[in-house]
Amino acid sequence: MSKNIAIIFAGGSGARMGTGLPKQFLEVNGKPIIIHTLDIFEDHPLIDEIYVACKSEYIGKLKKMVDRYWISKVKNIVPGGATGQDSIFNALSAAAENNTGDAIVLIHDGVRPCITSELIDDAIESVIENGSAITCTAMYETPVVSHGGKIVEETPSRDDFYTAQAPQCFYLGDILDAHNFVRHENPGYEGIVDSCTLMRSLGKEVAIVKGNRGNIKVTTPEDLYIFRAMIQYRETQDVFGLRHKEIPDKLKK
Repeated sequence: MSKNIAIIFAGGSGARMGTGLPKQFLEVNGKPIIIHTLDIFEDHPLIDEIYVACKSEYIGKLKKMVDRYWISKVKNIVPGGATGQDSIFNALSAAAENNTGDAIVLIHDGVRPCITSELIDDAIESVIENGSAITCTAMYETPVVSHGGKIVEETPSRDDFYTAQAPQCFYLGDILDAHNFVRHENPGYEGIVDSCTLMRSLGKEVAIVKGNRGNIKVTTPEDLYIFRAMIQYRETQDVFGLRHKEIPDKLKK
């Protein structure tokens, strides 16, 4: 039976956080952010394996953290590449050494620790039904087009705009084929900012899965305050038994 695999990109430098330590290793409520993220995939019963791409100089540090916090599903931690897409390709390639092309991969940011178990369920279901799953949220503010950043040139309707988040999910064989093609034609991944952009650059259709605005990417100091508030909110849900616990019957193996 094919597996469900988390591919975690943890290659940030922490420059926008204003610290010398990469942001994924900053501690919040006694745990590094990357461990908060890994915990969610570790605890989800549908996730079978985890592969992480990390800066080479921090691989030893991350391995110690994985052991310390009992993250047993991590099968490999691989060196990151020159770009984010290079790093994801390295992790996908490591997953392909142990899995067939029909495995489902959930590509996720190491500093996006507020993903919910329901979203993981929805993403896996979308890949089964549509072949892909791009987590998106509706845009609530007015989008503005300005090529020079000085004057507003256009204010399109926000009804047709969404913000792409993570996870972004595909069959392992499909996303690896896309990477191999693009790496041959565009080895620097110029203009490719995420997996959604990569697939669309090849004319592939990608399906939207509705996410939530709480699934933030911790990038700035302000984000840390939001993340701490999210932890308190989730702890309150746990106390009152309000968090999702059951796997949908159609996804049970």
